[in-house]
Amino acid sequence: MKLKLAAVLVGAALGLSSVVAHAAGEIVIKFSHVVAVDTPKGKAAEYFKKLAEERTKGKVKVQVYPNSQLYKDKEELEALQLGAVQMLAPSLAKFGPLGVKEFEVFDLPYIFDDYKELHKVTQGPIGQQLLGKLDSKGIKGLAFWDNGFKQFSANKPLKNPADFKGMKLRIQSSKVLEEEVRSLGAIPQVMAFSEVYQALQTGVVDGTENPVSNFYTQKMHEVQKHMSLTNHGYLGYAVIVNKKFWDGLPADVRTALDGAMKDATVYANQIAEKENNGDLEKVKASGKTTIYTPTPAEKAALKQALTPVHAKMAGRIGQDVIEAIYKETGFNQGK
Repeated sequence: MKLKLAAVLVGAALGLSSVVAHAAGEIVIKFSHVVAVDTPKGKAAEYFKKLAEERTKGKVKVQVYPNSQLYKDKEELEALQLGAVQMLAPSLAKFGPLGVKEFEVFDLPYIFDDYKELHKVTQGPIGQQLLGKLDSKGIKGLAFWDNGFKQFSANKPLKNPADFKGMKLRIQSSKVLEEEVRSLGAIPQVMAFSEVYQALQTGVVDGTENPVSNFYTQKMHEVQKHMSLTNHGYLGYAVIVNKKFWDGLPADVRTALDGAMKDATVYANQIAEKENNGDLEKVKASGKTTIYTPTPAEKAALKQALTPVHAKMAGRIGQDVIEAIYKETGFNQGK
């Protein structure tokens, strides 16, 4: 633990060079993330880099580090707060353990039926209010990026709630996701994203939940025989920066980066659905994973099993946040 913290602190000291670099005329932004380059987030990060460097006319240099090259899931937020990196795009589940539990509303199963409902929240006033809650943690929230809706996978068919009973399912660190898995009679296993493939391969866990783009780019189709297209939950990201770093940027640079982020966000959200659909076809073509689409009755049974999680987690997330989203999207448990 001490060695890990020391490594972060050394990184923080190195990260300060980006602030010092202002005087030299070049500002370095280290953008770290945990997924592959050819995922929606990976491509959006590279697109932001391109726009940022072009629009600041070389004043800013964005260094993108994919695939947990610098930090794993649990380490990256601390690294950002310490200044070891300047920018991250962690999944929304990461903010609960940080103390901003309202973000766990995005983990609630079946709270969004489609992207249209989702974007009413992430691209509207509720989303902006949620990003503002990060300020007190030394973090500036810039945007929400989609990955997509999640599917369950395992080495056996998953059609009904009873099929999940007793299975060990990998999840991100989230009390809501723990309750989701328990509601199906399964056993939640919190694990870093970079460790999931090996855990599936060796049987440490039996299955997991992912958007198809993560499932395919991490080669999970090689170690999971079945996937059910449940669309039961959403996986998205918040693009965030170290607040002290961001506030210390020259006004013209910050304005240019804001514009670059807005355009990168449009790009990220446009490609997310396309990438997931394309990767689903690649999984099918591999012949290694059998894809199953639940019937309307099976989906209704899953929804009936999972939507009680909303009420169970209301005390943690905030009933007001949940109800604000219900109002925005027109959610009702019976639809």
